[in-house]
Amino acid sequence: MARTRADDYDEKRRQILKASATLFARHGFTGTSITMAARACGASKALLYHYYESKEEVLFGILNLHLETLAGTVDRAFASTAEPRARLHALSAALLDTYRDADAEHQIQIANLHLLPDAKQVVLRALERRIVAVFAEAIAAAGRNGTVLKPLTMSLFGMLNWNYLWFRDGRGLSREAYARMVTELILSGAGPAVTALD
Repeated sequence: MARTRADDYDEKRRQILKASATLFARHGFTGTSITMAARACGASKALLYHYYESKEEVLFGILNLHLETLAGTVDRAFASTAEPRARLHALSAALLDTYRDADAEHQIQIANLHLLPDAKQVVLRALERRIVAVFAEAIAAAGRNGTVLKPLTMSLFGMLNWNYLWFRDGRGLSREAYARMVTELILSGAGPAVTALD
């Protein structure tokens, strides 16, 4: 007879991912053992293997959950308004808000995604591309298209994705204000910047 899942099975899996993300960010993927992850979860190694077959599966779980959460967030923000400038601001603000408690996951995405097998990387990179495409569509709708679209989109992500290195809630700009500043830099600053290329 098949073993039934406990009512809190999914919640336990999420707890394992969160605790493991903190360890992977602090010690690196290769520097973190399953024993360390189990200890951080207050569980035995055997129990952790009940939820995830390997450390690699834990890494994939962390990144897949993180990117699916981001993708859902940007989809909702995109649908929240049709006005181009407001839409890009909504996207930037929503992304920064979702990053609020995901510094470890974000750091792992940057540093460790390439350690996964190709088949798993394909899944995760498709989610990354989906998120980037939503932002690119919003920037294009705001009138910044053609050869500058990709540089502007990736510059926007550079400003948003690396803010975890310096941004601290309650010090200086709020996330909302920073999102507005980034939006204006991309949309209003693009004109003079592009002219300077000529």
